Amino acid sequence: MTSNGPLRDPANRVSPKAVRLWLLESLIAFVFFAGISLLLSRWAGGWSWVPEWFARDPWLLPAAVVVATLPFLAAEPFVRYAVHRWELSGDVVFARSGFLTREWVFVPVSRIQTVDKGQGWFERMLGLATLEIRTASHAGSSTIKGLDYRVAAGLAEELAHRAEQLRDDAT
Repeated sequence: MTSNGPLRDPANRVSPKAVRLWLLESLIAFVFFAGISLLLSRWAGGWSWVPEWFARDPWLLPAAVVVATLPFLAAEPFVRYAVHRWELSGDVVFARSGFLTREWVFVPVSRIQTVDKGQGWFERMLGLATLEIRTASHAGSSTIKGLDYRVAAGLAEELAHRAEQLRDDAT
């Protein structure tokens, strides 16, 4: 793939259902953070070295954790959906991810060794899958999360078929 201009975005978005998956994961993280902070505030309230204002109002710790994490955990799935993209273009798979740190991964189909499709519990529940494209080099490998199951299955089959054709041509 050659380009004379700026790097363009890959053509395909992940499934819109991925937002639900990432919201569910954010909810679990939120409950975990809020629960741990609540336990710590109850437990630490009796310690003698804890500042007096904290011993008097231990609810401030969970409140601060909720106020600090809720906006980020609520917005992250939507931002993640907006930036995660992928494309199979000619003999290259490329994917883009990341918001603060943008990452483009280009995987030449001729370098693909394995294509794995996986589903966690929540992915299975929502009809989503994760596609892992592996090469001999870790730097050339790519993971595309949040794909519709049928799209992931079709892409895995297409990549495996193209990779096999390219290897046969090279012998």
